[in-house]
Amino acid sequence: MPRYTLSQLQAILGGEIISHGEQTLDDVAALDKAGQTDLSFVVSEKYLQAANESGAGALIVPPQLVGQLNRPLLAIANPHLAFARAAALFHPEPAPRPGIQPSATVDPSAEIGAGVEIGPQAVIGAHCRIGPGCRIGAGCVIGENVAIGRDCRLYPHVTIYPGCQLGDRVSLHSGCVIGSDGFGLAWAKTHWFKVPQVGRVVIGDDVEIGANTTVDRGALDDTVIGDGVKIDNLVQIAHNCSVGEHTAIAGCAGIAGSTKIGRRCLIGGAAMILGHIEIGDGVTVSGASFIGKSIKTPGVYTSTQPQMPHDEWLKNAAQLRHLAAMRERIRALEKLLSDKER
Repeated sequence: MPRYTLSQLQAILGGEIISHGEQTLDDVAALDKAGQTDLSFVVSEKYLQAANESGAGALIVPPQLVGQLNRPLLAIANPHLAFARAAALFHPEPAPRPGIQPSATVDPSAEIGAGVEIGPQAVIGAHCRIGPGCRIGAGCVIGENVAIGRDCRLYPHVTIYPGCQLGDRVSLHSGCVIGSDGFGLAWAKTHWFKVPQVGRVVIGDDVEIGANTTVDRGALDDTVIGDGVKIDNLVQIAHNCSVGEHTAIAGCAGIAGSTKIGRRCLIGGAAMILGHIEIGDGVTVSGASFIGKSIKTPGVYTSTQPQMPHDEWLKNAAQLRHLAAMRERIRALEKLLSDKER
């Protein structure tokens, strides 16, 4: 594992060193687990006590906390980001081990770039193009005519259906399925007729998609995931959706077909988003919320109730059925008062 002095980290991350720039560090850790050679971080005064009790050799802190902690510090405006970058320095991604495992199956027509690693039992279909420096994990299945950019990582057992396209530096975690058929059906009087899904999935650069997430191919047009999008585990993105650049989607969210999500949005865990709507740039959807109409104005949107004791929830829920009648009674009272004032 790499070792850095605090001065070396400051040269990479920026910020200002407070005391002992030669402190040597060899890992990152949480405040309560950190030892003398570990780096940790503090984002606000809320964690001051834990920071003072920590055994960390050095801390990344916001400038306003300098003077309240007696140890080597790196003061920087965004400690969380700086700590993430430091963690990446101490735990770099392993370099590809170029070569094709004997048990892998690679179609002769596939184009494999320089330095690509293809793991055991992987299957690469006809006319695929895999860019330089990619790592294809064990048991991955890549359909015919798939194009993958450079320096991508597919963890074990990723499936990419035919014709899909990935940009550069894309990470797909285990169990991820890209390009499965969308849920398109037409009623034929007595039964459902499957609508052929002839579009693709097109994924931009620097995208990460979590384990067991599915992104369906378009029915006619493509399903598009923009540059820098981050998608958690167990997310469903249906056919013909588009997700704008640098949007983040948390686990178990479900996005129905033909929905357009803008840039730099945050979609909370288990959010449910109806199909054929548009969510503009800069929108945050709280966890477990249901979004049934388009949102054009940036902001935070929530549709869930705060938790409460079950008995209290039952009493409140029982009143919901009476809301329409109560509204009519209030209107009648308002009219009666208005008539009396005349």
